[in-house]
Amino acid sequence: MNGTGTAAEDRVFAALANATRREVLRLLRERGPQPVQALADHFDMRRPSLSEHLKVLREAGLVSEQRSGRQRIYRLQAAPLAEVQDWLHPYERFWREQLRGLGDLLDRMPDDDQP
Repeated sequence: MNGTGTAAEDRVFAALANATRREVLRLLRERGPQPVQALADHFDMRRPSLSEHLKVLREAGLVSEQRSGRQRIYRLQAAPLAEVQDWLHPYERFWREQLRGLGDLLDRMPDDDQP
């Protein structure tokens, strides 16, 4: 990701910006592929609303849909998350360095319980 963002990258970030969609991804990660109804059972919303969230996730490439008879089975597609991780990596490094500096400062400070 080069800072300007492509439409695909923007769709991934927009999809992740919503707590319901992040929870859908967590459920699929932890429990594997699931039909829409099994996912809907986890949320206090009408099924059409969940279907809209699933559509956003599908368009972002974060889930795939497979029809099995009358059911639609959703499966996590984690590849687009690698782009997010790549984008976040410099920030992780930044915070690691900041925390290391804080740790060094705290190590140099005298303990309160020493006379």
